[in-house]
Amino acid sequence: MIHHTLVLLTAAALDPTRPGPYPVGVTTTVFVDHGRTDKFTSQPRTLVTDIWYPATDDARALPKGRYSDFFPGGVTPEIDQILLKTHQKTAAEIDQVFWNEGVRDARVRPGRYPLIVFSHGNGGTRFQNTFWYDHLVSHGYIIVSADHTANARHTVIDGKVIPYQTSQRLNSADDRVRDMIFLLNEMLRWNRGADSRFAGRIEGEAVAAAGMSFGGFTVVQVADVEPRFKAAIPMAAVAFTNTNVTVPTLPMLGAKDRTIGARGNELIRAYWEKHQGPAYLLELPNGGHYSFTDMFKINKNFGDGVGEGFTPMEDIYKIINAYSTAFCGVYLKGDRGYLPYLEKNHWPDMLTWKPKNEPRMNANARE
Repeated sequence: MIHHTLVLLTAAALDPTRPGPYPVGVTTTVFVDHGRTDKFTSQPRTLVTDIWYPATDDARALPKGRYSDFFPGGVTPEIDQILLKTHQKTAAEIDQVFWNEGVRDARVRPGRYPLIVFSHGNGGTRFQNTFWYDHLVSHGYIIVSADHTANARHTVIDGKVIPYQTSQRLNSADDRVRDMIFLLNEMLRWNRGADSRFAGRIEGEAVAAAGMSFGGFTVVQVADVEPRFKAAIPMAAVAFTNTNVTVPTLPMLGAKDRTIGARGNELIRAYWEKHQGPAYLLELPNGGHYSFTDMFKINKNFGDGVGEGFTPMEDIYKIINAYSTAFCGVYLKGDRGYLPYLEKNHWPDMLTWKPKNEPRMNANARE
């Protein structure tokens, strides 16, 4: 498979700063792990899940999804109360300012695409990083992201709203790793024909784990125990310890992060320092915790990475998306054409960029 041996494509690598050539589709499903009992609901572990994917060309003329479309069964007063508490806006008000490229239930584009399993933050949601999903998918990836039930801000299962449960945070540390492996298994099952839309659409040997905050913590943990994840992208947090020090990794941090603080950022830098495989440290001197989320789209003065005194959204998103695209291009698609991009800091005024242990380029690969 292509991830085993890096190859130089005949065409130059696409510009990672720009959207790729594919329209974006998104669909929501519910996966049920009958092998586990949820510690909060006492029912089989149930994951409301979004799948983002390259869509057929006709999707370009179709309307993009709304924020409220992410709530199965529609927005209820209970959901609006949660949103007012956390975002100071109702779903209808967020719909007025939210944007994304996903066309709901668009047709899946023919082809085979690497898979990325994404894990949201503590109290986050499966759709908290649409800025990142849109960009990666447009470059030819499938991304699956689920609400970690009882650790997500809100999850709707069988018409019932399950809000974030403080009591379940420790349980979630265990559940999340199992959730990511289960999502991988389910997507590979779909690839084998369990869902005709995605049959034969996934490059099952090219899979990455990605996540933000508690999700970044989870990414490092799952890379320790599941070798099918061939790359790791932890944003704004890593686990306290790790044993897999060779998996290609792209850790990210905001130097002004007030949520994980200086200690949390030191853990990220130490994770990069000890790594013996390809490792790229992306550090935003004027970034914070929520620089790595969609919060810019919802509340431009949210703080901790979003608002006055922090790097603006347009620059933040371009930096994160570009380096993620180049990293995945090399380590999931096997395209050496992205290696020169990864070697350089393209935003020296806004970014500290530290690559190490990169694959060696031969002379022909640079031509």
